[in-house]
This record gives sequence, structure tokens and C-alpha cells, in this order.
Amino acid sequence: MAARAAGLHTYSPSLTLLLPFFHRQTGLGTSFFCFNRLSSTARLSSTAKLSAAAVRSQAKRGFSFKEDEVASPADLHFEAPLKIVEYPDPILRAKNKRIDMFDENLKKLVDVMFDLMYKTDGIGLSAPQVGINVQLMVFNPVGEPGEGEEIVLVNPRVNKYSKKMVLFNEGCLSFPRIHADVERPESVKIDARDINGARFTVNLSGLPARVFQHEFDHLQGILFFDRMTEEVLDSIRGDLQALENKYEDKTGLLSPERIETRKRKNVAVGFGKS
Repeated sequence: MAARAAGLHTYSPSLTLLLPFFHRQTGLGTSFFCFNRLSSTARLSSTAKLSAAAVRSQAKRGFSFKEDEVASPADLHFEAPLKIVEYPDPILRAKNKRIDMFDENLKKLVDVMFDLMYKTDGIGLSAPQVGINVQLMVFNPVGEPGEGEEIVLVNPRVNKYSKKMVLFNEGCLSFPRIHADVERPESVKIDARDINGARFTVNLSGLPARVFQHEFDHLQGILFFDRMTEEVLDSIRGDLQALENKYEDKTGLLSPERIETRKRKNVAVGFGKS
């Protein structure tokens, strides 16, 4: 399957997904929706719930539910236009703080992130990818402004994930023109806050689950090549080295990490760092 930068491109209209209280509606005006019709006014429906067999509890080795450090107004300060942070910038590995201010500044940040996501042909974007180390992600599986619906997740946490794993060809805005296969759980159950701070729980499957997991990894300081097999990683090793050289030429600094000396990371199958 083809991949699209920062997330995935192909989606299946046969899958059903219902999500509550997301950000800005793009004019579809529906209370319930399918995979490619995500409504900011929709409420969670029983049709969105996955069977108990499809989603099961897993040991999330290294993933902690303890309270993270809270972001200050300074942490959330930004000036437009934002730019995509590319590997190997250390911002992508930094700790991301929890948000507890749901104000106009946050809404403006979300708007700017969506605009940048569309401009760069992405379908998902996390705050650290624009240089802001907070727990925030936005995505739209359709990937076009005015189509589909725009999803905002603040302080997301993974509750459960499926045993079934799916291989998919992913791309990432922080790794321009690089695509490779990544295996991830087919479905997840998550807890998060919406743009207004309301808490909710939702099940995701198919493409939304894939995009969420990719962006959630960014919030944990995990990059998509951390989850690749050595064989797949070898296929993009030269491209990663080119980005490391580009960083050094641009900044005059040594690359904070090098793929040629990288030791295999034992990243948990589900979520979080091992």
C-alpha cells in the first residue's frame, strides 16, 4: 500500500469509526460518520466499539501513566509560520509536557498545525514535529482541507491495543521522501482530552489507529525507524545518513544520533520506551 508523508495515504471506506468532540468541522455536518467522515460534533456510538477479542490488555513495558510535567505558557508559545522539524534534530527525542491550558492560544496552535500539515501533504502531525514539546497531535485521514474531519488529541494515553499486528508502508514529515514498512497493532483504545479539555475514551482501528500510533510515538520520543526490522532499516539507512549530514551542514553541529552506529532499540511491541 502506498504511504503519504507523516502518516498514511490509503484508507478503507468499509471501516466504521465514531469519535467524540474533536476540533473544527469541515462542513459535512453529520452526527455520525464512517472512516472517511469524521465529525467534530459526533458522539461515541456503540458501533465504534471493538470486540473484546479484537482489543485486549497488554503489558506496556516502560510506558508510565504517572503525571507528566505540565507545560507552561512559555512552552506553548509559538510564532507563525511553523516549520517541520527534521531528523535528527534532538527536539524529536525530547520529553513532551502535559497540557492543562485549553485557551485561545492552544486553538491557534492547532489551526496552524493543521494548515502546515495540509501544506506539506501530511495526514497527521505532532507538536514536537513543529518544535513544541507538548502532548498534542492533529490528524485528518482524508488529508485534504475541507474534506473529512480534523481530529485533535491532547494528552493521549493508550488504554489497550490489539494482538493482531498489521504491516503498512509509512512516511513521516520529519523524514522527507522516506517510506518504509512498519508493523503496528491493528486497533487501539485510547484516553485523551479534546480541544476544550473534556476527557473521553475511544476505540480506533484501520487508518486512524495507524496515524494515531505514529503520532503518539512522536509524543514518546520514538521515531518510526525505531520500529522497523533491521532488514527494512537497511533499505533506508543511506537516506537517514543523508538527513544527518544535512543537519550538520545546516547547524554546524555534530548529529545527535547516527544510524551507522545505532544499536538495536528494544522498543515495546505496543507503546512506550523499553
